[in-house]
Amino acid sequence: MKDKERPFKLRAGPILQLHKAALDGLHRLAGTFRNTPITIGGSKHQPPHEAFVADEVQVMCEFVNENWATKSATHLAAYVLWKMNWIHPFSDGNGRTARAISYVVLSAKLDSLLPGTPTIPEQIAGDKQPYYQGLEEADGAWAATGQVDVSGLENMLNRMLAAQLLSATKEASGEIANAAAAATLH
Repeated sequence: MKDKERPFKLRAGPILQLHKAALDGLHRLAGTFRNTPITIGGSKHQPPHEAFVADEVQVMCEFVNENWATKSATHLAAYVLWKMNWIHPFSDGNGRTARAISYVVLSAKLDSLLPGTPTIPEQIAGDKQPYYQGLEEADGAWAATGQVDVSGLENMLNRMLAAQLLSATKEASGEIANAAAAATLH
């Protein structure tokens, strides 16, 4: 955002609210941090002990807020995508909440409601392999060096953002409507 006193700040409260909205009626602990140990199927990563979940979410929020002016939109979104999954703060719905919060950060940093479909979260849901690979690469870098390296996720988000915006461009130029009309004639 362009204002020095920007209205967006990443906080735990809205993350919990988004999680509650996503899982309300599906999980009895919707909108709360996990209070038990958890494992991630198919991953070597062991999320932090449940006693540290709220602190880790706070660290994530502080990183985003402190680096808002100096880091790119895709870097901040990639960091949130990785860190939310690394923390695994919920009993269920971690991936969908991470994708949603990451997209909120991207949109807020770009000061835009991003046009085009499918959106980045929809693209990730449609093909999770690049997403999982990016998460594993970031986990590996963190485990090996203690340094944050979300470059694989940044590259993925850049490609997906380009695809989303290209679809908006095609829609605006009538390409999508013309292609749909031509398909119905044949």
